[in-house]
Order: sequence, then structure tokens, then C-alpha cells
Amino acid sequence: MFYDLHIHSGLSPCGDSAMTPNNIARMAVLKGLQLIAVTDHNSLKQQHVMAEVAHQYGLTYLYGVELQSQEEVHILGYFATEKSMEAMQKWIENHQIKVKNRPDFFGDQTLFDKDDQIIDDEPVALIFSLNASLESCIKAIHHKGGKAVLAHLYGRKYGLIQQLGFIPEGLPIDGVELCDPREVPFFKNEYPQYAHLPILCNSDAHQLGDIHEARFSLEAPILKMWGIR
Repeated sequence: MFYDLHIHSGLSPCGDSAMTPNNIARMAVLKGLQLIAVTDHNSLKQQHVMAEVAHQYGLTYLYGVELQSQEEVHILGYFATEKSMEAMQKWIENHQIKVKNRPDFFGDQTLFDKDDQIIDDEPVALIFSLNASLESCIKAIHHKGGKAVLAHLYGRKYGLIQQLGFIPEGLPIDGVELCDPREVPFFKNEYPQYAHLPILCNSDAHQLGDIHEARFSLEAPILKMWGIR
């Protein structure tokens, strides 16, 4: 199943204003994708609408979020059910630093309906780290029934290697995201204890044109393990 599991909507302060539910879904179909996830920063509030729209376009949808830990490390959380996703949103709200967003400084945080009409603006700035450690974020994702994936592991700001320099021993992750498939042999050699885990190559798209073409696919065993149908 061809995928892109790291896409930002206009709810993310760094997301382009054209990243509306229908635009994202249409572009995904145009590029030949079958499975997508929108993973906004520290929020799942766009997920209900995004899932509905994705299904209307015949796409399989995985609920997602990109958390930022106290260490300023990005962790992708994926959830197969609406119940798990909603529980994760409540946890996030209990661990947010309640700073009012300044759109002129941090960026717009726009919520859309299924027709791409603006229905609200998220008032809390999503750009700040949560009041939770890397380990606590992963534990919360698991407790809510999700899968935890280290985002853009190498060579990018907020990736774990960029922030800490190494993967802590015994970190209970469910996968890693690499920006370039050429990094796969290096990762497996450096961290053989994690070589059996799913390795995702996502776009981290903040603009429509950045969404991946149908290049990378997930096979049936991983789809089943992650509850994707």
C-alpha cells in the first residue's frame, strides 16, 4: 500500500494555508497514494474531518500527530481508532504549555470543515514543546493504543539524533522515519537492535507539492500489526 504518513495541515503553524483537507486528499490521489496520515504539531483536532474527507476520496486513513517532547524531539504517534485518537488529544491538552498563539509570529493554526471552510483558529500555540519527556510521550502513545515512531531521525532539526546524538538504550519505539532511503543501511548498521522495526520514508509535507509520489509502500504484515485496514 503506497503511503505518506507525515503530512501537515493548516492547523500546524508551519503548514501552508493551502493544506486543507480536500486539497491534501486530492493531491494524495493525484500522486497515486493509497494510505495517508496528517500529523499536525501537538494536536489531533483536525483528525475527524481529515479522516472523513480522505475516505470520500477512497484513501485509507491513519490518525496521526507529531509530538514535541521536552527535549525538543519530534515523535510521530499513529492511531488506528477514533477512540484512541481522542484519548491522545486529551493527554496532549493536559501537557500543553498554555501560551496564546500569535499568528503573525508563530504562524496560523487553522481548523477546516469537510468543505475546506475555516471554522476556527486554534488559540494555544502548538509550536512549543509539551511538558513531557521523550519517554513519557512514547508511553502515552502506547497507553492510548498507538504506535510511536521517531520522526526524521537523521540530519534534521528536532530529529532525535540531531537533538541528543543517539537513541537511548531500550527506547520502546515501534518504528523510525528516515528522510532518505539511502540512510537505511547506515541506520541498520548503527542500531541493529532496531533493524527489525518498520522504517518509514515520509515527506513531512508542509506544502501540497511536497506530498510524496507513490514510491514507498507498506506490506500486509505491518498493516495488520498497526491495525490498518
